[in-house]
Amino acid sequence: MSESLARPMPASGLLDRERTVAGARFNRWLVPPAALAIHLCIGMAYGFSVFWLPMTKLLSNTDEATCKAQGLMAEMFSTTCNWTVPSVTHTFEMFIAVLGIAAALWGGWLEHAGPRKAGFIAALCWGGGLVLGGIGVSTHQLWLLWLGCGIIGGVGQGLGYISPVSTLIKWFPDRRGMATGFAIMGYGGGAMIGAPIAVALMKHFGGGDSSQGVATTLIVMGILYFIVMSAGAFGIRIPPSGWKPTGWDAASSGSRKAMITPHHVHLDVAWKTPQFWLIWGVLCLNVTAGIGVISMASPMLQDVFGGHLIGLDSLTALTTAQKAAVAASAAGLVGLISLFNSLGRLFWASISDHIGRKMTYSVFFILGMALYISLPTLGHLGMAGLFVIGVCLILTMYGGGFSTVPAYLADIFGTQMVGAIHGRLLTAWSVAGIVGPFLIAAIRQTQINAGVAHNLVYDRTLYILAGLLLAGLVLNLLVRPVDAKHNMTAEQLARERALQHEDRTAGDPAHAARGPFGLTGVLAWAAIGIPFLIGVYIALQKAAVLF
Repeated sequence: MSESLARPMPASGLLDRERTVAGARFNRWLVPPAALAIHLCIGMAYGFSVFWLPMTKLLSNTDEATCKAQGLMAEMFSTTCNWTVPSVTHTFEMFIAVLGIAAALWGGWLEHAGPRKAGFIAALCWGGGLVLGGIGVSTHQLWLLWLGCGIIGGVGQGLGYISPVSTLIKWFPDRRGMATGFAIMGYGGGAMIGAPIAVALMKHFGGGDSSQGVATTLIVMGILYFIVMSAGAFGIRIPPSGWKPTGWDAASSGSRKAMITPHHVHLDVAWKTPQFWLIWGVLCLNVTAGIGVISMASPMLQDVFGGHLIGLDSLTALTTAQKAAVAASAAGLVGLISLFNSLGRLFWASISDHIGRKMTYSVFFILGMALYISLPTLGHLGMAGLFVIGVCLILTMYGGGFSTVPAYLADIFGTQMVGAIHGRLLTAWSVAGIVGPFLIAAIRQTQINAGVAHNLVYDRTLYILAGLLLAGLVLNLLVRPVDAKHNMTAEQLARERALQHEDRTAGDPAHAARGPFGLTGVLAWAAIGIPFLIGVYIALQKAAVLF
């Protein structure tokens, strides 16, 4: 026996990977609600828009002329001038950009550290970042808001987003898409729960004035999210090395689907393959097109249909009260977007288990192109209901793209380092999250400046988005299995497994995690499911005005 093997193993800490190995009484269906607990919290990223306007009204009796003249650097430290909407919305851009960067930088570390440690650090960063952002609001320091919510919170976003993915895929090798769909569904639906809570807390702490309740709301939600995410992190277990579901055979499963490899590709090799960059482009283009619709959904509905949304002729000049009613009606679309973005993640990822990941993305692009091209016609015909349905279908595929891609990567590169590879791929989201809204806003403004009517400015934009989907379709069709020369050798695989301490996570794969679902399972799913269903109910209530 070698000296390294003979040396006693060091005692593991509470957060270490080897302390999270499932025992005999564990049930794998307890992992999705633990993952959902993390994703529903970080999914509040999509609901942060409820803070923007209140954040611009924190101060009273400001000198308007002086404040308009100040630059961004002065605004970052000013305690006498209110912030502008563009300045506070940079927070969203920051944590989406940092999400991808953090996932790329620490994805490899996460594979070795395990989901509990990564999830707990994510809870510290996201929850602590919101608390720090709340302090920034209370002291009126814009830089502190950016640092807390944008940078530190963005790190929490990145680690929290990818921490359960690899584990879920290993627990559900028979249903990879469905498993990741459950977790990533939470990110799409987090705003349905978090946004109403934030609105209620701002009114409560502000005594009816939301702007005076922003700081306390951020601090309280940061603490709440830290507790919930920590519970999720400690609830996750990893399967013992070699574990598989009862009756499932990897060889026969892979033989039915040629794109599922039984081998593994190392992170350092995977990102240099054509397959990685093809899938990177596929995700980037799908997200760019979808986020373009998200960023302009409400104003687009108002501009295209106008008074038609409240039963008037679309060309009728609207009073102030009627404009407010049109805006309220269009706001219902925002709730529907969150709902369909969330449900689409589970639906399409589950479908991909049956038709394959490549075929699922082909459906996204072909059906998406048809919908984008048809929306201008539906607008011209005044068919608001069908227009809204088209937008909702588009958003299911936007969300479905996120939830299907981890399983796509596992099929192509194997499961050993899929979390790290997924983390690096998420830089596509960072790029799309910045480029998409900027591109759409620029095209829209250029047409308005050229004198194009407001109800027609989106036509060309939607056709351009359809073109992006066509490019995505071509990239997806080019994806092929990875060349065998890129697969890890037996020695490389053994070295990677040693770094993941699989010698300490061997457990008993034949008997581990064969326990009943039981009362624990019911309580775990209820703790996640009840708040989610309440969020769905609120979203449907808001959307009812559309119909």
